[in-house]
Formats: sequence, structure tokens, C-alpha cells
Amino acid sequence: MTKVTKQISTENRKADHIRINLENDVQFPRLTTGLERYRFLHQALPELSLDDIDATTSFFGVELSAPILISSMTGGTEIAQTINRNLARGAQEHGIALGLGSQRAAIEDCALANSYAIRDIAPDILLFANVGAVQLNYGYGVEQCQMAIDMIGADALILHFNVLQEAVQPEGDVDFSGLLHKVESICADISGPVIAKEVGWGFSESAVRQLKDAGVAAIDVAGSGGTSWSEVEYHRAPSAFHARVARSFADWGIPTADAIQFARGAAPNLPIIASGGLRDGIDAAKSLALGADLAGLASPFLRAASDSSQAVDALIRELKAQLRIAMLCTASRDIAALKRAELHLIP
Repeated sequence: MTKVTKQISTENRKADHIRINLENDVQFPRLTTGLERYRFLHQALPELSLDDIDATTSFFGVELSAPILISSMTGGTEIAQTINRNLARGAQEHGIALGLGSQRAAIEDCALANSYAIRDIAPDILLFANVGAVQLNYGYGVEQCQMAIDMIGADALILHFNVLQEAVQPEGDVDFSGLLHKVESICADISGPVIAKEVGWGFSESAVRQLKDAGVAAIDVAGSGGTSWSEVEYHRAPSAFHARVARSFADWGIPTADAIQFARGAAPNLPIIASGGLRDGIDAAKSLALGADLAGLASPFLRAASDSSQAVDALIRELKAQLRIAMLCTASRDIAALKRAELHLIP
């Protein structure tokens, strides 16, 4: 693919991404998360009351009311400020974790930093900053990564890996060579833990091992089956050529259920975040039983937060109710028991 001149600002690109996600069907056309292949063994006699169920957990030493993460989505635009603050209110009210979208726009233009500022309304939440890993090959280093953390008072930094998205963007940053030793230096020198996150195509076992050895503190598998960012880029394509190239990758990637198990097998003791196409509390419960420690959702929260903070509140209540009922019906008093619950692969 011929490289084009980068005339589209990061701010405009982020605004395009929000609009396309809200207005178009950008789900994987055929590839699924794989979670539908699994069923819990129902326990008709759980010997528990729903009131006994304890969904609390901790991640990076922060107690959460449930193992739920509002996954990274957006920032750097006026509409993103409203979305992020609606998400933050919900996270604070319910004691769950929040990851903000890529902060590249604000690192490039400090006037956009307000779109990520949420600590005034969410002082207690577990909060993740976010920078694209590939930017380490385009002038970013410890200074910019620390800036992302300090900008929002984050507890940890997400380095997101989006090789396919960058490759199908006409203006994409496509040099992913030599990144691993740069990731290692970020892990060693910034003030908080680093999370390696895919954006919807999953990590292989070998990639997880490499990242673990580089010093990352957690892996967000972000597998396939939910939002396809090649589909998003298809809708942004400036020409038929770029559209056809992007569309051809619509069903690329590692399904989320497989990616969770790859990560757990490659790094038995590393915290794992499951994301990529999770849509309800039952998906979250399955992800935990497959080996994850936290379940992240993005698309449902984007739609809710684009509506109102009340819609975010309602969604979180729904997710927590679904999770707790799944725990009751698997006789899982707490999250440790849920992670041992019997999960069957449907033939």
C-alpha cells in the first residue's frame, strides 16, 4: 500500500472513530469471540443466597466492587470529554475500573487534555492512561508515557498494540520493528505498572511471553469478535483501494476466548484482562472462568455514555446483576470460586 501524506489530525481521526462506531455496523461479520462455544454447568442447588454472593476483587492493589473494566475508547475531542466524564461518574459510583482512550491527541496538543480529565469526579477509581506502543518508534519515550500518566492521575499505563489498524490506515504509523526493547525501557522507567493491550485482534502465546519478559504487569488480550477496527477504517477509507484493503481483514484475528487461554498458558501468574466483544455479565463470568482476572467492555459503554451518565449507571447495574446471578447459578460464592466453576466446551 502506498504511504500517503498525513493530513488528518489525530483529533479529527478520533472524532471519526466515535462517529463511525455509533453510526455504522463495525462488528466482525463472521468471526465471533468464541465465548458462545462455552456453557457453565448449571447448579440447581447452589446452597447460597443471592445475598451471599461477593463479586469484589482487587487489581493492582485497588479494591473493585466487581471485576469489570470500562475499556479504553476515546479522548481528544469535545464529544469525547462528555463521554469520558459520563463513564467516570459511573465508575466512581460503582467502584469499577476505567481505561481512557489513546492520549496521543493531548500529548500533541495540550489544549485537548481536558477531554481526558476525570479525576475531579472520579478520585477513587482504578484508572488507566493510554498510549500507542508504535509511537515509541515515532519519537515517544519515557517522557511522553509519564506525561500520559500524570495528565490524568492514572494508576497504570496501557500501551496499546494496533498493528493491523495502523497498516490499513492510509496515514497509519506502520513501523513496529524493534519495539520490544523500547517497551522494556518504558516498563523499567515510568512510575506505574504497564498493561499491554491489543485493540481487537488478540495476542498470541509467543507475543504474551515476549511482553511478560519485557516487564509488562498485565495483559489485556482484546481478542476478535467484537468491534473490528479494520471495519472502522473501511468506513474512513479515502479511496476504493483503501476500502477494499481494509474490508479484506474484517474477520482477522484471535477470538477472545482463545486469546484468554493463550495468555493464561503463556503467563500463568500475570494478571489478565479479557476484552474484545464482551457484551454482558455472562460473557464477563465466562471470561473469568477461562482464566481472566478482569472483564473489559467498550462498545456497550460507548453507546451508553453517548446518551447520558444515567445510561452508564443503568448498564453497570445490569452487568453486575448478570454477573452475580451467574455466580449464584454456578454455586460461586466469590470470584475465586467463579474462576474454578465448571465451564463446558460445546461440541
